[in-house]
Amino acid sequence: MSTSSFPPSPIPLLTSVASYRRWRQRAFDEGKSVGFVPTMGALHDGHLSLVQRSLAENELTVLSIFVNPAQFAPHEDLATYPRTLPGDLELLTAQQVTVGEAVRKASAVFLPSVQDMYPSGISQDVSAQKGAFVEMKGYGHQMEGASRPTFFRGVATVVTKLFNAVQPTNAYFGQKDIQQALLLRRLCKDLLFPHPEADHVHIVPTTRDPNDGLALSSRNAYLSANERKFAPALYKALQYAESVWSNGESKDRCISKAVAVIDEVKAQAAIDGVDVRLDYIEMNDSETFDVVDASSNHRLAADIPVILSGALWVGRTRLIDNIVVGDLNRIIR
Repeated sequence: MSTSSFPPSPIPLLTSVASYRRWRQRAFDEGKSVGFVPTMGALHDGHLSLVQRSLAENELTVLSIFVNPAQFAPHEDLATYPRTLPGDLELLTAQQVTVGEAVRKASAVFLPSVQDMYPSGISQDVSAQKGAFVEMKGYGHQMEGASRPTFFRGVATVVTKLFNAVQPTNAYFGQKDIQQALLLRRLCKDLLFPHPEADHVHIVPTTRDPNDGLALSSRNAYLSANERKFAPALYKALQYAESVWSNGESKDRCISKAVAVIDEVKAQAAIDGVDVRLDYIEMNDSETFDVVDASSNHRLAADIPVILSGALWVGRTRLIDNIVVGDLNRIIR
């Protein structure tokens, strides 16, 4: 695809796997490290925090923008997912980090086509798909996977393709999508990826609105002004559950307290004509994703963090969030 159809950019726009591989070979030849931030566009400060981390730790930084059809179920928002390439490039161009005497900026933007990424074609209907796909057996049906059963198959497939094309030294993901990030770290370990190795899949703390703590997300753009007032309810519920857990209460008690917070907000939202619906709040082992036993308390194995996570519908927008309870350094690095 010609770059003439894209907005002007001082950052090289690589619109095919072939053009990217030529760029990457030069980096290999020069012995330079490459950091990678995979995105679906609609960039916000959360994405930019990943870019900043990559700039600080790598000589070259690549960001990809690809809205992946395989991780959207047929009823989900593929067609309406925000696409804001001109604004994305402006934000990315403004990012820089000074390391010693060098000023580092984004080195390239990878903009592959659907045809390039799925040469055999792609359908949102899993039963109609043909070609090679990647599944994470035993790790994709819990947490987010319980509500979105084909989601992680789509994520694992597209990230495998991106890693094979980009061959990054380091890759960066946000904590907001913690199950996804941990699965991808395991993917690299299980499939013996050299680029990146599993230890070079980094999870960066969630970037939040400084006023109310809402996790930044591209889907926040779907919220009306009236709905936005109730969006922080999920994080507040998780914070309350964490405090109850810290006081030695059982997991069952923590969840019930969190649900009570949501119920209170739901009643307030209804007065304003906003539909608030809880999808789930749960506590899961960070290694197996198994649900923590209902009677368990804070005396779980100290070396295995627990993921306290949830999903909440505010109007037609589904929001997710999480808090890591325990040794954060085992996950966020």
